[in-house]
Amino acid sequence: MPHRSKTGPVGDRPIVLIGPMAVGKSAIGQQLAQQLGAPFVDTDAVIVAGHGSIADIFAGRGEHAFREIEARTVANAVEAAEGTTSVISLGGGAVLDSGTQQLIGRCTVVYLECDASTVASRIARNSGRPLLAGDAMGRWTAMFATRKPVYERLADITLDVRQGSVTELGARLEAALRTYAAAQQEVEK
Repeated sequence: MPHRSKTGPVGDRPIVLIGPMAVGKSAIGQQLAQQLGAPFVDTDAVIVAGHGSIADIFAGRGEHAFREIEARTVANAVEAAEGTTSVISLGGGAVLDSGTQQLIGRCTVVYLECDASTVASRIARNSGRPLLAGDAMGRWTAMFATRKPVYERLADITLDVRQGSVTELGARLEAALRTYAAAQQEVEK
């Protein structure tokens, strides 16, 4: 690993939040960025701003076109954030792209861990998720089962988000990041 000369209390790498749909990546990411005084990028919001709603992209161009847009958006966000502690929230399926997996290897990756009961009420309130059309919880559970091993493999830090407010989870995540950065500094000495 290359030696980093200027490392802040949570490191000098972008912080990337991964995990399933509706786990709270955007809310916790915004909270963490605010705590750190760092920029925050929600790649789904960037996609919507530049291309229209995700549901419309799926309906008009298909999932494959969406995944290409998503991979480019993630790459742009990660490259723009290199050498900083920017916080980047990825869509639930972004980690399925091998190029994205390689790119986020240069970041501190945080997996927001949950279970179906944690997200059930959020999914019930938000019908704008095209991959959850029909039996939303059944589809979420099936997707999570296939994606969970990828989240676990890519994660430097895993944060259980089953309990706690966004503020509490942000504080727990910041503490975990400080511990991780300190351990990385020791390894690099």
